[in-house]
Amino acid sequence: MAVSIAALTSSFASLSFSSQLSQKPNSLFLHRPKLISIKHVPKISPLVVSATVASPEDLETADLKKLVKSRLPGGFAAQTIIGTGRRKCAIARVVLQEGTGKVIINYRDAKEYLQGNPLWLQYVKVPLVTLGYESNYDVFVKAHGGGLSGQAQAISLGIARALLKVSEDHRKPLRKEGLLTRDSRIVERKKPGLKKARKAPQFSKR
Repeated sequence: MAVSIAALTSSFASLSFSSQLSQKPNSLFLHRPKLISIKHVPKISPLVVSATVASPEDLETADLKKLVKSRLPGGFAAQTIIGTGRRKCAIARVVLQEGTGKVIINYRDAKEYLQGNPLWLQYVKVPLVTLGYESNYDVFVKAHGGGLSGQAQAISLGIARALLKVSEDHRKPLRKEGLLTRDSRIVERKKPGLKKARKAPQFSKR
């Protein structure tokens, strides 16, 4: 019995828990996963394809530009039958060519440019109608300054002056209709002390 107790004592002594255990309490080490840095990837915007369809008016204007450039090589200044008309602040350079009666103003049809106004269209046609040439000549015009009314009357004077270069015999019928007279009437200037050119403030005696 004594041998067995001595053996047990020696076995317990060999275990020596206190010397084998570490001072730190048992801890459970968990391996943290490494953080993967993801760089910012810019968003790719969807591809948008936009197609602009030219309006019929733009196509017509482009066609008229090509027509004018083909009919007037060298521009307006290089033509022989040309006339310049003025009215108020408007100036119009007119070129006549044999054709079918087209009237093109600033690369646009006359009816469209003059907004279909019958009075303004009549101003343009009067010189040709007076001589019976309304369907014999094409009219090409560059107009600027003033309004549409002033430009229409300037075109009328320019056409009448261009017709004189066709034949000097046209002077008498055009002069009879008053189409060769430059209308010099313009807006009268404002005067100091008055509200307008002649309108004065109301007079009060007392």
